[in-house]
Amino acid sequence: MSDIHSIDYTVTFGDCDPAGIVFYPNIYGWFDRCFHDWLARFGGHAALCKQVGAVGAGLMESDARFRRPMRPNDRITVRMTGADWGRKTLRLTYEVMNGAELAATGTELRGLFKPSGAGIVAGEMADLRALLG
Repeated sequence: MSDIHSIDYTVTFGDCDPAGIVFYPNIYGWFDRCFHDWLARFGGHAALCKQVGAVGAGLMESDARFRRPMRPNDRITVRMTGADWGRKTLRLTYEVMNGAELAATGTELRGLFKPSGAGIVAGEMADLRALLG
């Protein structure tokens, strides 16, 4: 599978639970970090949202599968491997590699939130998709 974007990271002691393995919420944070690092190539989250009249490209759903433990000093790569554009959603897929071993996989479903008279609603993704082309 080809990468859309990836980040490298060295697992620290502070990323781990008392058993010495990565505390699972950190994996969700790494997915989010990869997403925002990708957006930085196009000007960043705030600038992109301003261009399309949105208040954010927010998370609507997230999941992860933990395949192998990761420990302090492991050098990992978080890879965004897919982007499935819907009319009002963007589904991203991720792989976390620890060397040649698959350590975790996951998905995020994001929406483009725009202000309206009724509050904030999920907006169309077409303009954002055009910018990220």
